[in-house]
Parts: sequence; C-alpha cells; structure tokens
Amino acid sequence: MSEQSKNKIKAAIIGSGNIGSDLMIKMLCYGEHLEITAMVGIDPDSDGLARAKRLGISTTFEGVQGLINLPEFKDIEIVFDATSANAHIKNDALLRSYKPNIRMIDLTPAAIGPYCVPVVNLEQHVKQPNVNMVTCGGQATIPIVAAVSKVAKVHYAEIIASISSKSAGPGTRANIDEFTETTSKALETVGGAAKGKAIIVLNPAEPPLLMRDTVYVLSENVSQVEVEKSIEQIVEQVQKYVSGYRLKQKVQFDVIPEESPLNIPGLGKFSGLKTSVFLEVEGAAHYLPAYAGNLDIMTSAALATGEKIAEFIQMNNTAAGV
Repeated sequence: MSEQSKNKIKAAIIGSGNIGSDLMIKMLCYGEHLEITAMVGIDPDSDGLARAKRLGISTTFEGVQGLINLPEFKDIEIVFDATSANAHIKNDALLRSYKPNIRMIDLTPAAIGPYCVPVVNLEQHVKQPNVNMVTCGGQATIPIVAAVSKVAKVHYAEIIASISSKSAGPGTRANIDEFTETTSKALETVGGAAKGKAIIVLNPAEPPLLMRDTVYVLSENVSQVEVEKSIEQIVEQVQKYVSGYRLKQKVQFDVIPEESPLNIPGLGKFSGLKTSVFLEVEGAAHYLPAYAGNLDIMTSAALATGEKIAEFIQMNNTAAGV
C-alpha cells in the first residue's frame, strides 16, 4: 500500500438523506484516497445517521455547527454537501469562517464554485475551494454534448431528463427551477454549446422506471462517424465510475438542409447536423434502489471528484513533507 493510500484525506458529508447515505456507502466501499469521518444531519431519527453510527462514523443532528463542534472537525479537509441550494450557501460560509481552506464538493444546484463533470473538466478544478456537481441530468448529458463539441461547433443542446417520481426527494422537488437553470448553463460552460436548454420530467410510472435522458445537439455538419466515435468514447469513460450508464440505442443523425431549416427559439434558423442520443442510467443499488440512477450518478460523480481532489492534496502533502 502506498503512503498516499495509508494517509487518507478525512471527509465529512452534510445531509443524511438518500444522497448523503448512498455517498457514505460508496466512500466506505471504494474510497482509495478518502476516509469518511463524520455524517451530519438535522433529524436525530434519520436512517442515514443511524446507519452511520452502526458503521462507526461520528454523527451529529445539529447541522453544520454540530460538525464544527465534533473533535474530528480539526482533521477534516473535504466536505460533501448533499442538502439544498439555499442551505449550501449558508453551510459554505459557516465552514469557511472556521476553516478558510476547507474543500467543498457541492451536490446541490447552488453553484458557488465552477461546474464539475469528471470526464470533461475535473482536472481543471482540483485546486478550487468549492466545486459544483451540476445536477443528475447534467452529469448524464453534459459528457455527450462535450463529446460532440470535440468534433464540431455546437450551436444548441437540449436535454430531457426523465426520472422516477419515487427517486425525487424533497431536495429535488424544491430545486426544480435551479435544476433547469443550472443544467442549462452547464450545457454551455462545460458542454460547449452556444445555447443550452434543460427539462426534467418526474415519471409516476409503477413499477418505477430507470432514469432516461434524451440529448439533442445541433452542430455544424461534420463526419457522423467521428461524432459517434467521440460519443462512444466518452460513454466508456463515464462507465468507469457509473457502471449503469449506457446508450439505450445507436446514436441517431439527421442532416437539416439550408432550404428547410429548423426554427429554434433563441437561436433562429438552423441548418446542419442534428445528433440525437438516448441514454439510460441504472443505479448500483448500494443504498438506493436500482431505478434511482439519477441519484447514483450524482454520488458516483461526487466520489470521483472527491477522490481526485484528495489525491491532489495527498501529493501536495507528500511534496511538503507533511
């Protein structure tokens, strides 16, 4: 075992609900550079806090102030926030008043820090004090838009994220507006689209359906073979940390001729290549049911991000002789 693996970076999770609990299980199972030392909630009877206690993890139901009061806080360098957009803004400010250099990985749509999608731009953000994991729809679809952007100029990208109603907890439902706004912006700033649009659908079907994502990309007319190859390559990269992420069918193409262009609101008349991608995300069922792929892709992306940041901290510590 390397020195970096032995000297794991201490981490805490704020939010003892479904997302926080699933992230905790993933970190315990797969954390190579991270060690979870505290779980934070506000409900003393939450299943997440009870499970954390059984696993030997320090807990508090007194929120972020309770975390600050824990003895373990002095060693914690990375905090994952799985609460809500409004709560994250307050949590970040309070933690920094005690530890200005704390690293925050934000699983809410607050977007204090830059958007981070591991396969697209994680390497650029390992030094950032706060990174935002966009949304479940963003984590699933932005890699596809970025893959097209590698090959062609993308004028417009539209995504539709369809998730089971049962996998949409209070936080998701309270942040629908933030979801669409955050995802739309990230399609542009991370995915490379000149204009982005996001839609979320809560599907009440029984039995619950897996997460489905539809991605429409309008770009300049380039080689369809190259576009498809780029998409397939990035799907394989996402699968390294989200095993249930897959193409539902082959990539579809339509060439829009100049004589009969599409009229896109906010974009105007478009002619060129339309790429349609249909995705499915099945959860790993560590803590959540398999149909909750929308939550699984968020926790998996957050863990991949945390692991990379922790590895970066370890390397700096080693170089500094810490």
